[in-house]
Amino acid sequence: MPAKAAEFGGSVQIRHVAAGSCNGCEVEIASAFGPVYDAERYGARQVASPRHADALLVTGPVTRNMEMALRRTYEAVPEPRLVVALGDCARDCGVFAEAYGVAGAVRDVVPVDVEVAGCPPRPEAIVEALRGLTGR
Repeated sequence: MPAKAAEFGGSVQIRHVAAGSCNGCEVEIASAFGPVYDAERYGARQVASPRHADALLVTGPVTRNMEMALRRTYEAVPEPRLVVALGDCARDCGVFAEAYGVAGAVRDVVPVDVEVAGCPPRPEAIVEALRGLTGR
């Protein structure tokens, strides 16, 4: 569990940012928050505004078009904040490594606290990572 996670008291508000993903990770995020896996029961909740968030859940390689938007979204999240790089593309650009429209992995643009492997990661892995943030 990241050291900052303890400051959230068992509840983490999450803003999802699709920085250039193929949408595979988004399908698995929907599953992770759906009735079968129900990540919300562990204290993880999605919010619509980065100003209401404690953490960013970032998917996809960061495209050149999304680089500034991701930085601004990161800066809008109040301290203390966490960043989760979700999926192989977010971790190391995956199959899009060295593509002309890709600025880099999430960690090349904003600091990353947690990485979740997979293409796409399974809902169980997403829930496990979120449980690590909430400590539940």
